[in-house]
Amino acid sequence: MSNQASFLARALALAHRLSRWAVWAGGALTLASVLLITLDVVLRKLLGRGLGGSDELSGYAFAISVTWALAFTALERANVRIDVVYQYLPVRLAAVLDWLALVALGVFAAFLTFYAGQVALNSWEMSSTANTPLGTPLAIPQGLWALGLAWFVIVLALMLLRASAALVSGDLATLRAVAGVKTAVEEAEEGVAEGERLIRAETSHAGVA
Repeated sequence: MSNQASFLARALALAHRLSRWAVWAGGALTLASVLLITLDVVLRKLLGRGLGGSDELSGYAFAISVTWALAFTALERANVRIDVVYQYLPVRLAAVLDWLALVALGVFAAFLTFYAGQVALNSWEMSSTANTPLGTPLAIPQGLWALGLAWFVIVLALMLLRASAALVSGDLATLRAVAGVKTAVEEAEEGVAEGERLIRAETSHAGVA
């Protein structure tokens, strides 16, 4: 059991690193779309004619970046959950509810990914293109969108395996760390850590200046 738990912990750590890179890539994609829209607006103002297609491409960028951020959101337990009653429940009952919430999220994500994949596959088979001047092959943005959802499902499966092993072994602390709602203390500690990071960055910048 310990070897299995160790393997799952390493797998989740790797998934966390890959998901962080995916978030950075999605952020870069969103930033690129913002710059493209800004350039389009400036050109329309100065020359009376824009680049064209910036609204379409930014829509694709938004959809893709959102799906590729889902896995990191789940790993960081940053997804929204209603905890008005949860915080007053016994520890064991809360742990079971954490596990059930992860199962429900996984099932929903699996169905969503299946149908997203069908949409992308149909666009590929029919060589569908956007009804726009760019005529973008829809299989490209839809495929990237569906791949983000697929990675989300893979990460949820790893989280569920880790949470299930913890539930069976009675390791409720690990189960909470994987699938539970963040406590106020955890959120405060993260806020303090972020504040310290910003202070160090400001101090470093001031020293260079």
